[in-house]
Amino acid sequence: MAEETQTEAPAVVETMVVKVDGREVEVPKLTEDWQGNLVPTTVLQACKHAGNEIPHYCYHPKLPVAGNCRMCLVHVGMPGRLGPDGKPPTNEDGSLKIDPMVLPYERQTPKGVIGCATNLVPGMEIYASSPETKQMREAVLESLLINHPLDCPICDQAGECKLQEYSSEHGQSESSFAEYKVHKPKKVNLGPRIILDAERCVLCTRCIRFSRDIADDDALGIVNRGSYNTISTFLDTPFDNNYTLNTVDLCPVGALTSKDFRFQMRVWFLKETRSLCSSCGTGCNTLIGSRENTMYRYEPRENNAVNGPWMCDSGRLNYKWIGREDRLSEVTGASGWATAIIEISAKLEEAQPGSVAIIGGARQTNEELYLLKKLANKLEAITDSAPRSGQGDNLLCCPDKNPNSAGSRLIGIANEDLGSRFAEIAQGIEAGTITSLIVFGDDVTKHGIDETLLDKLDLLVVSDILPNATTSKAHYLLPGCAHTEKRGTFTSVKGQVQKFMKALDGPGNARPEWEFLHELAENTTGQNGFSTIEGLFNQMAEEVEAFKDKELTWASLGNEGVTVEI
Repeated sequence: MAEETQTEAPAVVETMVVKVDGREVEVPKLTEDWQGNLVPTTVLQACKHAGNEIPHYCYHPKLPVAGNCRMCLVHVGMPGRLGPDGKPPTNEDGSLKIDPMVLPYERQTPKGVIGCATNLVPGMEIYASSPETKQMREAVLESLLINHPLDCPICDQAGECKLQEYSSEHGQSESSFAEYKVHKPKKVNLGPRIILDAERCVLCTRCIRFSRDIADDDALGIVNRGSYNTISTFLDTPFDNNYTLNTVDLCPVGALTSKDFRFQMRVWFLKETRSLCSSCGTGCNTLIGSRENTMYRYEPRENNAVNGPWMCDSGRLNYKWIGREDRLSEVTGASGWATAIIEISAKLEEAQPGSVAIIGGARQTNEELYLLKKLANKLEAITDSAPRSGQGDNLLCCPDKNPNSAGSRLIGIANEDLGSRFAEIAQGIEAGTITSLIVFGDDVTKHGIDETLLDKLDLLVVSDILPNATTSKAHYLLPGCAHTEKRGTFTSVKGQVQKFMKALDGPGNARPEWEFLHELAENTTGQNGFSTIEGLFNQMAEEVEAFKDKELTWASLGNEGVTVEI
């Protein structure tokens, strides 16, 4: 008799009932804090659960609670204190008696609580949209705007500024302030990548808490007193770590701006495209901001399984090469794509088994590596990928600087030790047993296959994006596309298979590598594959063991990917 398989019962989430604007809402008693610990649910979180967003500046779900901006003030009602019988006071109908909170010495004045820092109490009533709450918000906004320069037309944050949005949604039409504004430092060079406009700062301290608690660099603080408070570094020490630009994302106003993006483009003109960072093996999820085929910025896209809402500065700024003027854009060695594919296919069909080597760079997509593997199987070719390594850290930056080393291993292009077969390939070229070499996305002259060896080859086919010593020796040079110019998937060092979308068009006659590899593989192997990226991925997922185990499809990857065993 077969043993019954036991499945773990789902964890029971303990809940409580509170009223939000008169409507009973069941919310969890505990929620995860910024460190992943279970802590009591707050008023702000309960309102969000109920579909009533409470405005806030200092609160961020991935940062410690500060409770200092007061924008989330909410009027609430609380059950009375327990009587001599140990029970709370009730109404005549037996229901729990709830008293709206008032100031202790001014009983007619409503008292608000800080929504982000006040835990729920059973029976609590939250008046999120009451006149009293609205009046509190108006007063806080007026206080924040007293010394604000109101320079929205020239502010980089315009269009995605919370102060601008909340002023419109919750503010007053007129201010009662009649004094002179306090002027604070402007265009402060806070660090190599950050400019501070202190007049715009609302002192939410998000930047301080991120630097101290997430980036482990306690570099920022508040100096001076009263209306002259401002963000600063210690003794003018530059604010310089590999995560400083996250403070620009966190800043709810236009106080912290990126030198790279400052005054480059209005955000409402930008087209946003979901993508991935290709600077290392972490696979940070990103948003590409582009307009008229020009990329203007990278931003992190939240994925708690990979990078949360953060991204390192080095990866964020690693996009300028995409627009370089020396990008490879034309086919060389033939009169065009059609001729090149036909000629290369014919030469490969004539090649002796084992006389071909294929270098499939680990910066290529899973789909491209899969097609190269099909070619290798047909030609009995030796394959490998070049390793790239650098400095890592304990947050997001990975020492493996290839975005798809894991994919190269899973698909079978490289073994566990990337680059370990390069010496064998070099020896084969030297001995004359390897006469044809196909290189995608790697400069093999940096990995032991020098230019004198390349000169001995009967056929050298190279596909790349930028010129290098290997492309200069190619018999056929096939211009490829950056990951921002095509669709595909990468596999991160932790096994997340994630897809990215096309934001830009490649220069000249450059084509996504998977497109012409599909034609080359079909001509050489005689196997008709899929001519769409969705179909190609689904075919690959049925043949690559790690993908097959998870029953992956292009659609099942969603926007956040799926983790496989590596």
